[in-house]
Amino acid sequence: QVQPVESGGGSVQAGGSLRLSCATPGYGPSTITMGWFRRGPGKEREGVAVIDTDDETRYADSVKGRFIVSQDKSTNSLFLQMNNLKPEDTGRYYCAADGRIVVAVALRHPEGFNYWGQGTEVTVSA
Repeated sequence: QVQPVESGGGSVQAGGSLRLSCATPGYGPSTITMGWFRRGPGKEREGVAVIDTDDETRYADSVKGRFIVSQDKSTNSLFLQMNNLKPEDTGRYYCAADGRIVVAVALRHPEGFNYWGQGTEVTVSA
């Protein structure tokens, strides 16, 4: 059983930046999709950004131009650089690995991912 481990969350003011990291200890070479999802206060879980082994990416409309997803294939690590953060970005961010789903639709189908981390909290104050 693979347990992704997120880090890098915290509290920032609007306009600030954070970089989230996700380690996947024990996970073998990835041939599929990884991604970030989040759940804000009183909101449903939503896809934030996904990436496949060809480094093709997709982003939620709300974060385009502000967030950048990347990966280190040598360590199967995933990253999310979050810039110009807004209060509506507040929430718990989850790393998802082993996505048996093409990146083009992965944001809308979290059930396509087999391994999930416990999440890391991000709080953005106005």
